[in-house]
Amino acid sequence: MRRILLLLLVSCSFLSAQWKSIGNVDSVSVEGNSVLLISGTSQVLIQVLAEDVVRVRLAPSGSFREHTTPAVVNTMSPAQPPKVTQAEGLVEIRTGKGMVVAKKNPLRLQFLENDGTVINEDDPSKGMAWDGPEIRIWKIMPFEEQYFGFGEKAGRLNKKWTHMTMWNSDIPAYRADTDPLYESIPFFYAIRDGRTHGIFFDNSYRSSFDMGKASGHLYSFGAAGGELNYYFFFGPTPGSVLKRFTELIGTMPLPPMWSLGYQQCRWSYYPESRVREIADNFRKRSIPADVLYLDIHYMDGYRIFTWDNERFPDPRKLIHDLGVQGFKVAVILDPGIKEDPDYHAYQSGLSGDHFLKNPDGTVYIGNVWPGPCAFPDFSSAAARTWWGDQLKLLSDIGIRGWWNDMNEPAVFNEPAKTVPLEVLHHDEGRLTPHEKNHNLYGMRMTQATYEGVRKLLPDERPFVLTRASFAGGQRYSAAWTGDNIASWEHLQMSVPMCLNLSISGQPFVGPDIGGFFGNPSGELFARWLQLGVFMPLMRGHSVIDATNKEPWEYGKEFERINRQTIELRYRLLPHIYNQMWIAAETGIPPLRPLIFQYPGDPEIAAREASVQNAAMEFMFGEDILVAPVLWQGDKTRSLRLPDGVWYDYWSGIRYEGNQNVTVPAPLDRIPFFVKAGGVIPTQPVMQYFAEKAVDPLTFTIYPAERSIKTYYEDDGVSFGYQEGQFRRKTIRQDMTGAIQSLVFSEAEGSYEPAARSMIVRLVAPQAEGKIVGRASAVMVGSEKLPRVQPSRAEAAVRGWWVDEVSGTTNVKLPDLKEEIRIVVEYAK
Repeated sequence: MRRILLLLLVSCSFLSAQWKSIGNVDSVSVEGNSVLLISGTSQVLIQVLAEDVVRVRLAPSGSFREHTTPAVVNTMSPAQPPKVTQAEGLVEIRTGKGMVVAKKNPLRLQFLENDGTVINEDDPSKGMAWDGPEIRIWKIMPFEEQYFGFGEKAGRLNKKWTHMTMWNSDIPAYRADTDPLYESIPFFYAIRDGRTHGIFFDNSYRSSFDMGKASGHLYSFGAAGGELNYYFFFGPTPGSVLKRFTELIGTMPLPPMWSLGYQQCRWSYYPESRVREIADNFRKRSIPADVLYLDIHYMDGYRIFTWDNERFPDPRKLIHDLGVQGFKVAVILDPGIKEDPDYHAYQSGLSGDHFLKNPDGTVYIGNVWPGPCAFPDFSSAAARTWWGDQLKLLSDIGIRGWWNDMNEPAVFNEPAKTVPLEVLHHDEGRLTPHEKNHNLYGMRMTQATYEGVRKLLPDERPFVLTRASFAGGQRYSAAWTGDNIASWEHLQMSVPMCLNLSISGQPFVGPDIGGFFGNPSGELFARWLQLGVFMPLMRGHSVIDATNKEPWEYGKEFERINRQTIELRYRLLPHIYNQMWIAAETGIPPLRPLIFQYPGDPEIAAREASVQNAAMEFMFGEDILVAPVLWQGDKTRSLRLPDGVWYDYWSGIRYEGNQNVTVPAPLDRIPFFVKAGGVIPTQPVMQYFAEKAVDPLTFTIYPAERSIKTYYEDDGVSFGYQEGQFRRKTIRQDMTGAIQSLVFSEAEGSYEPAARSMIVRLVAPQAEGKIVGRASAVMVGSEKLPRVQPSRAEAAVRGWWVDEVSGTTNVKLPDLKEEIRIVVEYAK
């Protein structure tokens, strides 16, 4: 009865909203890879962009809009034109990887596999529809289907049965049911019975996705204006969907390696003496860190591109001295430009006509931190160039981090807390309202910042961090999940939030460690910091009136724990950098939900379908499974291991997959596992990136019958890698009986690291929890390598030894560009 009433309510809502659905097809025309379907005065255009990518557009009035979001930057065209056939009542379009079937009476679309299995289909009664400027599409929702992605959304990972809005909003202290938030990425995955497809709704107006909340058998998406314009990705895996999506919208640039170190932030560190005190504490306490932030109190009256001369009398010397200590300094940049005729940024912005305008042509003024402010019109190329030029005042004195905040944009004195919808944007000469440009504002600001820094510092990779963005924003910036709360709930919530953002095309992401608002206990901060080891962005942050949240502020024991945690991050930096390189090359991020990596695992699917039992483990790359401790007081961690063979990183114990396990999780340890065949590169602990040369470079090999991995490195700071200045090696391992062979291929690329040793750590073969073999001989090429005593290993140039406790075999050699072949014989 409840279901019948719900369906009646949905139907009544549809009718009362005066939605008009697309009608029957009157004519069909085919040109190249495009099929145009005409229905009365309306048109639907289906474009086959690749054998597994199709674009669908609706023009209710018969005229397609000029496409104006900056999300899609790369074009696609199929290797072969689609095969289009017509039969009674339908048009069939074969793409190569699937079919699009357009039913004619009325016009409804189906997406099918080549064998005829339906992947996705329009709702027969509603389909594509419009109501004035609003557009929407309804699709059938299979009961078993689950939905992931959608960018930055609070709450659980699986977004089935939810309604979500895309409208960038400054929402401090948000909760699990808060929506919308700071970023809008209208892209999602649908996973059913191990098969995946994806949809990207490329529309920058206020939009919404109802994934079965209004109706138990339908989902829908649409927007308050603009065009119904979506891309369908056939899949069939999450990885293939994401690769195609990021092929369209671009991947992130390879970040500077120092931005992957630990970052410390607060609203605010001031005056100068406090900043120096923070820096000195990190170095005196031997707690690694790379980046310190300056929030709004470094400025003169909150005017960006200025300094408060009392708090910071000599910023150039401060930045220099911090640089000597190994710190990069990042500064906050808010878009509000104070309305002050004596302020250089306001003067030049006004004279250059670079600010948003009211409909009457006057400059729009809204209140933010400095009081009344003008707002740069980042939809104008000239304004973006002007903004980038202003950064010289900061880059010249050594600033290297660019924190873009308040860029939803947030406006304090407006009823909607943002720029009024009728305010006009240049929009590259189109002159369109804020209603269209709101969700793009933060992304365009990061574009202006990134491109400005690239021009000012052409030999250095920029590090830009943003709060607001849109699909494609990863081309310019990293992102953090906004103003969270120091609570166990928010620690837990940061996992699915970052996972969904990550698989939505934004790989460089992380939460405020410790929570922005409130005061975490030592235990909560320590557990959050441990989670941060496996977040691409590892930044601690806090609000102005919170207690101090630096790693040493919770007593000596927690200081020791937190130091070890950050040291683990720095040991893993080569592996983390490799995963970021993969993301830059392919779009596949380090952070991956288990269902992304194992979409066909029914147990994982069942857990994600359950609100109470949703999994809180995740992958970092394809080889590391992380099981963070997310509940107060826990000293063990229970989880289910997916298919395969897994090794506990800390104990080295081997586990068969497809089983539930419980492992120790003392306060100083985050449980994580490495899959058999994994190769994890590590380095010695450093206090900051490039404090010293990496020596030795260590590869820990987890035994498997066969695996092939790639190791990548470059200088970590320049764009030389784009000209071939990198080093890339393929690492192949084979295990046959008591013989394990490894091949490190000859290095590709021209990058030459400093002379160093290489240590290969071979985790001992095991069976039933016991070591079943210890190395008895090691060959390198045709040479028998000498065995050395573990106590003399550090001084040895070449040799091998066995750790008597773990049984791990260690092989030490000079790290050479040439191919290296290693064969290890094991004896029982």
